[in-house]
Amino acid sequence: MKNFDSKGFTVRTGDKGKKWVLIAVIAVLALILITSCFVVVPAGHTGVVVTLGKVDSGILQEGFHFKLPFVQEVVCISNKIQVQEVSADAVSKDLQQVLSSIAVNYRVALDQSAKIYQNVGDKYSEIILLPAIQESMKAVTAQYTAEELITKRSQIGEEVKTGLEHKVEEYGIKIEKFNIVNFSFSKEFTAAIEAKQVAEQNLTKTRTEQEQALVIAEAEAKKKVIAAEAEAKAILEKANADAEANRVISESIDDNLLDYLKIEKWDGKLPLVQGSDGNIIDLASLKEAKESE
Repeated sequence: MKNFDSKGFTVRTGDKGKKWVLIAVIAVLALILITSCFVVVPAGHTGVVVTLGKVDSGILQEGFHFKLPFVQEVVCISNKIQVQEVSADAVSKDLQQVLSSIAVNYRVALDQSAKIYQNVGDKYSEIILLPAIQESMKAVTAQYTAEELITKRSQIGEEVKTGLEHKVEEYGIKIEKFNIVNFSFSKEFTAAIEAKQVAEQNLTKTRTEQEQALVIAEAEAKKKVIAAEAEAKAILEKANADAEANRVISESIDDNLLDYLKIEKWDGKLPLVQGSDGNIIDLASLKEAKESE
């Protein structure tokens, strides 16, 4: 099919369509080429440059960077703090089966991003961290009894953290925090622990009650002693007071007072006396008979 332009020249419609298709293809290729020349490393990440399959020792910081198109690849490694939750099976010193729930906060060191990608890849959590957690937990758990695992959880957590750091630091993994969320034991052991706690609580209660009873008894005994001492003191003071009163009275008595008291007490009758023949003689009657003579 032919068309004529304004000057009378003929233009093939098919050739014009092919031209626009070619332009579009070139534009797309140019866009792909341009976009493959730069990369953006997001915040909290480092870029590991891989040139034709070889990992470069240098890393790219967060931001905009240029790279060789089709030759270089940039792999972004997160350096943010990440959380890994895991369950670990272990055996205690007294051969009790222990299931631990663990939460680990970790991150990849900035200057180790290229090294960890080169040696491990981007699956470092599954390949390095998880096995190290399991191994460290087993090693420390075996040094404590099941009861100590409960009472010394904080200490055990620090020991596991230290062992874990030694295992993963050579790969560029930093352990920020290690938490033992929970310990789980067999039903039989859990029941035994609960029974022991109940027995200890009852024993503590009994001892407390006994101590309270002893304190009360001692207090009552002290009260009785204080009361007895007070009573004895009062008796002594009264005796001393009576003795003093008797002394004063004794010192104040003389012959005149005794004669006065005799007169005050006399009823006017002379006393009766017994004669030599045993008969009672009334001195008053005898006096009257003599007076009548």
